[in-house]
Amino acid sequence: MSETKKYNILVVEDDDENQRFLRFFMSRYFNVETCDSETSFYEKIAKTNFDIILMDISLKGKKDGLQLLKEIRHDNQRKDIPVIVLSAHAFQRDKENAFKAGADDFLAKPVMNNVLLETIKKVLKEKAGKEI
Repeated sequence: MSETKKYNILVVEDDDENQRFLRFFMSRYFNVETCDSETSFYEKIAKTNFDIILMDISLKGKKDGLQLLKEIRHDNQRKDIPVIVLSAHAFQRDKENAFKAGADDFLAKPVMNNVLLETIKKVLKEKAGKEI
C-alpha cells in the first residue's frame, strides 16, 4: 500500500459493530467515512469525493443499498465511483441483483480481511486506474 496517498472510502453499513470494525481496519489504508442510511449517505457524498464505496444491501431507512447503487449509476457526477457490495445477503440471486444494480464486485459477509483488501485494490486498479 502506498504511504503517500490515502484514498477516500465510504463504508455504507447499518450495523454499528461492523462500522466500527471496518473503520478500524480500513483506516490504516484509507480515509474512511461511514454511514448507515440513505440520508447520511447523501450527506456524505455531497461533501466528499470518494474513490470507492463499500455498500451493504441492508440499511436503515426506506432505501436499501441496491437502490442507492442504482441511483449512483444514474448520477452523472458519481456514476463512475467503484462500488463493492459487501453483504450478508449471500444467495446467488443477491449477487446477481447487486451486479444488475451496477456493482463492480460482490463479497459475502463474513469476509477475510485480506480478501476484502485485495478486492478493493483490484477494483480501484481496474475501474479507476488507481494503485494502492
